[in-house]
Amino acid sequence: MDDSVDLLPDTPAELRERLAAGAAVAWRQPVVMPTYAPAEPERYPMFLERRVYQGASGRVYPLPFVDGVADRAEPRAWEAIHLENRWLRLMVMPELGGRVHVAWDKTAGYDLFYRNRVIKPALVGLAGPWISGGLELNWPQHHRPTTFLPVATQVEEHEDGAVTVWCSDHDPFARMKGMHGIRLHPDLATLELVVRLHNRTEDVQTVMWWANVAARAHDGYQSFFPTDVRHVADHARRAITAFPRADRPYYGIDYPARVTAEDPEADRLDLFRNIPVPTSYMVLETQDDFFGGYDHHAQAGFVHWADRRIAPGKKQWTWGNAAFGQAWDRQLTDEDGPYVELMAGVFTDNQPDFSFLRPGETRTFSQYWFPIHRIGPAHQATREAAVSLTVAHGVAQVGVASARGLPGATVRLERAGLERAGLERAGLEGAGHESAEPADAGPQVLATWTVDLAPGSPLVETCPVPAAVTARDVALVVEHAGRELLRWGERPDPGDHPEPAGATRPPRPAAVP
Repeated sequence: MDDSVDLLPDTPAELRERLAAGAAVAWRQPVVMPTYAPAEPERYPMFLERRVYQGASGRVYPLPFVDGVADRAEPRAWEAIHLENRWLRLMVMPELGGRVHVAWDKTAGYDLFYRNRVIKPALVGLAGPWISGGLELNWPQHHRPTTFLPVATQVEEHEDGAVTVWCSDHDPFARMKGMHGIRLHPDLATLELVVRLHNRTEDVQTVMWWANVAARAHDGYQSFFPTDVRHVADHARRAITAFPRADRPYYGIDYPARVTAEDPEADRLDLFRNIPVPTSYMVLETQDDFFGGYDHHAQAGFVHWADRRIAPGKKQWTWGNAAFGQAWDRQLTDEDGPYVELMAGVFTDNQPDFSFLRPGETRTFSQYWFPIHRIGPAHQATREAAVSLTVAHGVAQVGVASARGLPGATVRLERAGLERAGLERAGLEGAGHESAEPADAGPQVLATWTVDLAPGSPLVETCPVPAAVTARDVALVVEHAGRELLRWGERPDPGDHPEPAGATRPPRPAAVP
């Protein structure tokens, strides 16, 4: 076994034939990990009536409360469920809330998510213990009340060769039922998360959902949001700043003042190296369904995709790239270093905003993650593909990554007709402007590539373009088997980006008529 995939046991011999034939497989096999054991919980119930936690009530009863963790690690065997297809290898931890502890990108030899090689809880959770790394599932509040408790599990094999590990638990406070299924398809390098939230009670209940992915961070790590994101916000919109370049102090850091000739990008919030203090920021407005993170050192990263009509939440959190954050790194791991959290919210775009489940109501939805390689931060993505496109100094840089095999795919770089490009730059196209386009106003093909796209085999190319052409004049089109899979062209910039409204402090009761 390669040292880079330590902790993961070999695929059982009886499953290797199915795996080689292209199916996805799953099996149960414990893993032994160094573990800092939580202390025994308090003997008596803790009635923390006035405690606030993650913007919600911090009451823990009837959960037991743990207020200590061992200062030395001991080996412990943990129950684990392993999933694998030709592209990905996953490990689910049923005794730790059903989290995905390992997501290994086999094509790049890279941990898609931050892998913590020890179980080292800190007292971050509602009831005490919480660990960093992997993919944590949070409901009906953040962090999930049962994040360090076991879930019931079942492995389902599907007729199409897919496998799903179902994890089921009950909200200990309102007795709602939550299930999440970690699914691998045979022909996709995609982790699909299938979620069912059910209100079994006769009362309306508050609920939110955040899938919390950790990503290993360093000076070469960059988070990316859709290109139309202009502003991000703190929790409850208590503070707002421009994005990706902060245009004002945020979390007490004057980012614009940090910019120097030696470090002209010191105001960028998408670069982990620039953020010295614990910081959250959440997308306020976007027309797109994706976001993710990219490791420039490894030339690998991931995209998250979910239907923005129900899943608008896109957030980054970091402990900060300075002494305080490094102290928390030591608290949560032995050797695996810093990370950022790239959280995806469903039915909410901010924390602690909640929605409501009616009596008997069930909500179902899916979220998707897939790896990208060598294309840099994505500028557009669907559920199964991502592209990047930059144009500067007469050269276009094109990147296309796919989560499935697309033999003979066509990638085309088009330039809009001259008159249409001019109208779009003026913001007139589609606004009732009547124009008599010349016969040659259709798109001009600047370059075409025919390529066998597959996970781990992206298209990365450059091509010359006319000097006057900018990113807003061109579009990147990906087609396969006669079907257009993705089309991306930078949207016209209206030039005016009004700042979304932030939260305002309500008046004191005595000041209310």
